[in-house]
Amino acid sequence: MKDVTEHTLTQAAVSRLDSCQDGRLRHVLTRLITHLHDFVREVEPSSDEWLQAIRFLTRTGQISDEQRQEYILLSDTLGVTMLIDSLHHRGSQGATESSVLGPFYVAGAPERPAGANLSATRPATLSVRGRVLSTAAEPLAGALLDVWQTDSNGLYDVQDPAQPRHNLRARFKTDGRGCYEFETVRPVSYPIPTDGPVGNLLARIGRHPYRPAHIHFIVSAPGYKTVVTELFDRTDPYLDSDVVFGVKRSLAVEFTPCPEPESGKPSALLTYDFVLEPE
Repeated sequence: MKDVTEHTLTQAAVSRLDSCQDGRLRHVLTRLITHLHDFVREVEPSSDEWLQAIRFLTRTGQISDEQRQEYILLSDTLGVTMLIDSLHHRGSQGATESSVLGPFYVAGAPERPAGANLSATRPATLSVRGRVLSTAAEPLAGALLDVWQTDSNGLYDVQDPAQPRHNLRARFKTDGRGCYEFETVRPVSYPIPTDGPVGNLLARIGRHPYRPAHIHFIVSAPGYKTVVTELFDRTDPYLDSDVVFGVKRSLAVEFTPCPEPESGKPSALLTYDFVLEPE
């Protein structure tokens, strides 16, 4: 029997993976064990500190449910989500850049006609329109845009009992010219949830919890790579300090005043063309 010491424990743990038949899983766990052990050797956490870390992860799991994913929030605020996104979207060949999905995406939003108002409770203050194109500048007819955002109070429908289900969520298809159009309320900057472990961690390290005003999009078309992205208000004060690191220069857009807006119609306009690259 061999003694397991701080100098031999890492190799001992890695060698237990020798019987793993999944090569990718074996590689991932090997690197995870190696880096985690190196982290422990560098930081030398006390037993009490390690127990606090375990409790933090336990609380993160306990607060997560179908409506809220605290682990995604943790990944987002540590910059891991955007790092993974960056690694998998190198050399996009002029396509629209991607960004975080966020913890409040809900699948199955209703499909709405062009020009519809995303909000079921408020008059529209912003008109959003544009095209979906290929990297060869060809219009993509029948492309699907899955759209969602917070209300003017900074809350998504799944956070706010006062909002009806699927409020400010919808899917739109482009017409024969690749055009899309909808109306909505102008997005606002808002804090991520701060009532859970991630919010407590941000407070402990002195970071603010705010995201700049944005609208989420998932844009897809047959034969093209789907893009998960966001469009940000270029004038928002949190652009350079987004709590989840999701802002990219190309995704910061201008909301222009509508020339001579009609009564009861949106007073601002956002025009943006999404570009998809072939699969």
